[in-house]
Amino acid sequence: MTDTLTPDEERTAIEDTQKWLLEAVVGLNLCPFAKAVVVKDMVRYQVSLTSDPEAALASLDAELQYLAAADPQTLDTTLLILPHLYPVFLDFNDFLADCDALLHERGLQGVLQIADFHPHYQFAGEAPEDMSHYTNRAPYPTLHLLRESSLDQAVASFPDAAEIFERNMARLRALGPEGWAALGIRSPGGTMTP
Repeated sequence: MTDTLTPDEERTAIEDTQKWLLEAVVGLNLCPFAKAVVVKDMVRYQVSLTSDPEAALASLDAELQYLAAADPQTLDTTLLILPHLYPVFLDFNDFLADCDALLHERGLQGVLQIADFHPHYQFAGEAPEDMSHYTNRAPYPTLHLLRESSLDQAVASFPDAAEIFERNMARLRALGPEGWAALGIRSPGGTMTP
C-alpha cells in the first residue's frame, strides 16, 4: 500500500467525509455544535493513505501542532481521515491510546481533544446490529481534533449537553437501517448501506 495520495483518492475521501458531516452529523443534529463551524468553513480536512500506525501518528502530530498554532477565529477543528488504517475497529480503538499519549507528550491536553470515528464503530455492551453505533460511524477511520475552549464554550451554551448522547442513540434507532441508507453515506468498499 502506497502512502502517496492521488488527487482522486484524496478528493473522494474528503467528499465522502463532507457528505457524512453534512448529512449525518449536521443533518441529523448528532452534534449541535458542528453546524456553526461547518457553515463558517472552519473545518480542515486532511487525508493520509498510510496503513502504518507510526506514519499515522506522525500525521496526527503534524495536525495537532497545526491546529494548536492556527488562529481559532479561522480554524476550529480538523478531521484527519485515515482510509487504510486499521479496518478492524478494535485495532483502531487500541491505537487511540497512542494518540492520547502523543497529545500528552506534546503538552496539548486541556488545549486539544481527540475524538474518533470508524466505519465499524461499536459501543461496548450494545448488540452489533444496534443503530446506536452510527453516532460514531464515519466513512473512514477518522480522528477529530477539537479545541477544548470551543468545546467548553459550546457545552456552556447548550443546556442539555449531557443528554446529547442518549438523544442521538434514540434518534438513530428510530431512523433505522433504511433511514441511514437513504442518507447515501458511503461505507467502506463503496456501498451506501449500513
